[in-house]
Amino acid sequence: MGYVEILESLALGLCGIATILWMSIGTLSRTRRSEILAQRVIAGLCLISAVTLFALHGSGGELWGSRNIARPFAVIAVIVALASMMNIKGKDVQGEANPHKIMKARKEEE
Repeated sequence: MGYVEILESLALGLCGIATILWMSIGTLSRTRRSEILAQRVIAGLCLISAVTLFALHGSGGELWGSRNIARPFAVIAVIVALASMMNIKGKDVQGEANPHKIMKARKEEE
């Protein structure tokens, strides 16, 4: 197994692990401390993935038969790393009313 094949496997593995952790963030963030740890691990994996993808592109490697896909994926990995560090727990992101608050307000009115 050559250098390029190792980079390909490493890039795909790191991106896969980061994706699984990203999908599991609700479970991983039971406490404030574990949430921060999960966010940092995801960001770290994404940044390492981005470096690996840039190295893969620079060494002429391919992902899924394309030589040009590594750089856009590296940029996406950096964006995901930045997004994973955003702390939005408990904040109303969409601006919609919380159904629990609506039910509580109705009960108080009655």
